[in-house]
Amino acid sequence: MKPNEIRGFFASWEDLEPERYLRLDYYIECVGDPEEAAAHFCSEQSTAQWRRVGYDEDLRSRFAAKVLELKVENTHSDFSYPVRFRRRTPVSACRVKIAHPYANFGARIPNLISAVCGEGTYFSPGIPIVKLLDIDFPDAFLAEMEGPAFGIEGLRDLLQVYDRPIFFGVIKPNIGLDPLSLSDLGYEGLVGGLDVAKDDEMLADVDWCPLDARSGLLGKARRRAEEVTASRKIYLANITDEVDRLCALHDLAVKNGANAVLVNAMPVGLSAVRMLRRHARVPLIAHFPFIASFSRLPNFGVHSRVLTKLQRIAGFDAVITPGFGDRMMTADEDVLANVDACVTEMTGMRPCLPVPGGSDWAGTLEVVYRKLGSVDFGFVPGRGVFGHPMGPRAGAASVVQAWDACRKGISIDDHAAVNPELQAAITAFRSSGAPPQT
Repeated sequence: MKPNEIRGFFASWEDLEPERYLRLDYYIECVGDPEEAAAHFCSEQSTAQWRRVGYDEDLRSRFAAKVLELKVENTHSDFSYPVRFRRRTPVSACRVKIAHPYANFGARIPNLISAVCGEGTYFSPGIPIVKLLDIDFPDAFLAEMEGPAFGIEGLRDLLQVYDRPIFFGVIKPNIGLDPLSLSDLGYEGLVGGLDVAKDDEMLADVDWCPLDARSGLLGKARRRAEEVTASRKIYLANITDEVDRLCALHDLAVKNGANAVLVNAMPVGLSAVRMLRRHARVPLIAHFPFIASFSRLPNFGVHSRVLTKLQRIAGFDAVITPGFGDRMMTADEDVLANVDACVTEMTGMRPCLPVPGGSDWAGTLEVVYRKLGSVDFGFVPGRGVFGHPMGPRAGAASVVQAWDACRKGISIDDHAAVNPELQAAITAFRSSGAPPQT
């Protein structure tokens, strides 16, 4: 690429029309001149081949992604990860901020991902290591997306819970129970103090626990729990399936008494989520299977905050993400980035409820609350409730008691002295760190 052509892929934000562009933040490792590599990077994900011999068709002014900022952070002798070609040349580790004209693909998530995470991005010459760290959307783009129908405020209105976290519980064991046993456990958890009794993300519409029977019994259990506790409850049914079944399974579960549905966002695809969002009459809750495959390596792939933002704009009302602690292999700063992606200001877009989870029990509630600094989150134990030695009703009660200790500003150990359910949870779970779960 000639020097004058390289400069054609650079711009300052002040010289562009902000409403026409997404802003992308990448980490890259490249060989050769970083400016030339960044120009190729922009060309490959936008205009690609933009001229033919004998024709004047420079498309850069209309279609080109443009480098806004390029910073060489370090120079190394090799890449972070083994790659097929290893040139004997220094490797530049760079942060690149790019403006990408979203009219190239419109308000279409599959086409957006194809552009910013596609062949051109991850196969750009001389740049084998790429990670998309963040993405910001112009108001014009957001105006064309559905976003959450309920969001945090709508979920709180549904439950009439406003001054504390929302307590989810994953009914365990995850896929091995018949519908009646599952509904009995869900009922016990709801009566004990859970707001939401949740199908595990792995529990499909299987012959030993079909969605029709499961949602019918758990729908009734949810209503009985509401009568007994004089408080509102949610049964969250997992409808993850082939795309052409999603709407029908939503209708079946809702008819039977589910008042929210769970979808594994990336396995079904975000376009499918947008379709379901237009159809759904109840809140949509996302779970994170497949996301670690994209996001876990620190210098390659896609940061989970990007995937969280995409789930939010696609229409999820709550997004379950990997939470704190060694079990989830996620750094605290990444957990917090995902939470921020759920609640940060997006024009015209409701915030969705962040639900950072994994290996939680009553004893981890105060830690999550302190790290988030807000009550606007979901707390989602599994065996911390359903593996409690006194049963799921006591397991749910232990979570409520732990929150009562947080609210009063006292330790859970002191509070456990007058709350046997909390004491049993401490005895059972603290010595082993936490009950292993998802």
